[in-house]
Amino acid sequence: MVSLSSADKALKSVYLEVVSNQLNTNVNPLLSKIEQTTRDVWGKEIIKVAPFGINGGIGAGDETGALPASAENNYVKFVSTLKNLYGTIEISDKAIRASENNIGSFVNLLNAEMEGLIKASQFNFGRMLFGDGTGKLATVASVSSGVITVDSVKNLIEGLVIDIHSDASTKVLSGARITSVDRVNKTITVNKTLTEGVVANTFLVVQNSYGKELTGLGAIFGTGDLYGVTRASNAWMNPYKANITAISDIEIQTAIDYLEENAGSVVDYITCSSDVKRAYQAYLAQYKQNVDYMVLEGGYKAISYNGIPVVSDRFVEDGTMYLLNTKEFALHQLCDWEWLAGEDGRILKQNAGYATYNATLVKYADLICNKCSGQAKLTIVPAQEEVTETPAAESDPE
Repeated sequence: MVSLSSADKALKSVYLEVVSNQLNTNVNPLLSKIEQTTRDVWGKEIIKVAPFGINGGIGAGDETGALPASAENNYVKFVSTLKNLYGTIEISDKAIRASENNIGSFVNLLNAEMEGLIKASQFNFGRMLFGDGTGKLATVASVSSGVITVDSVKNLIEGLVIDIHSDASTKVLSGARITSVDRVNKTITVNKTLTEGVVANTFLVVQNSYGKELTGLGAIFGTGDLYGVTRASNAWMNPYKANITAISDIEIQTAIDYLEENAGSVVDYITCSSDVKRAYQAYLAQYKQNVDYMVLEGGYKAISYNGIPVVSDRFVEDGTMYLLNTKEFALHQLCDWEWLAGEDGRILKQNAGYATYNATLVKYADLICNKCSGQAKLTIVPAQEEVTETPAAESDPE
């Protein structure tokens, strides 16, 4: 007979391992390349000592002369707060009672909830990997008759619950669920009446998430301070960035060569927007070059550049390609995915005032890049605009 107790046991003993594995390996091909570790986690923070440059205790000299003076390694302390990542499922009391004498129906019920949780997590976790930590999804361009026009719908999907902010601390609309997304016209509708504060230049975030998301590539390739380190006085914290007029093997190899020669970094993963992937395929076809394909961990398919996977990702901004050394990244976590349990050890808890039960998965983690100067970003700009490069300013061979 199915009961809340048996449902709890199933979530703990059967579904946790399966769901955790899915969330760790099948959320995103980039995430599957990144190490997940509990190292360097101290309380609620990640505190990591990162080396830069080389040991200075080397030199040449006379046969009987003085040996080189010692000069220890250079280190800097990275500090980042663990981000709280949640995923919640909900089951009605009616559904549990309806399946209490039918194990098969109950299993189907839990399977459907788990699949929904995994799908939602794939979207949200994958999006955060490319975000800047603020959680900003899109900016409002205009509002007309309850329809919101935004600058981009890449980070938006039906069912997502959002807040709309006028600034970091002021919400003008809370807990609105997206009911439709017009991806051609870049418009959305929500299940709440829009307030007068929803106007141009306000912005969308996932509910209650502003400033609380993973430190993704948007922050790593940004210009502000990172992990408590001031970039202005630590030029080696700046990744290589270049504007180009078109994607080609030469542009890709130029970035790879720069990283190898100036940062001692070997690119092992390339990710780009779908328009850049199509442009690269067209480039290969133009010069009659064969397109090599490869299969990555998790079953993801990718084209290959000299053995390096080139993967398009829906969350990469248009006209952009990232060239990464994933060995320099780590997802530092307090623990792997776990169910939140009450004092009585129960996972399924009744929602106060409702005939429904919820269970929440949680993970406390953040993404750290040990060597920002070992990463690169190419951005395609119109041909009439000036092409500039802003490489990492200092060499870091180690």
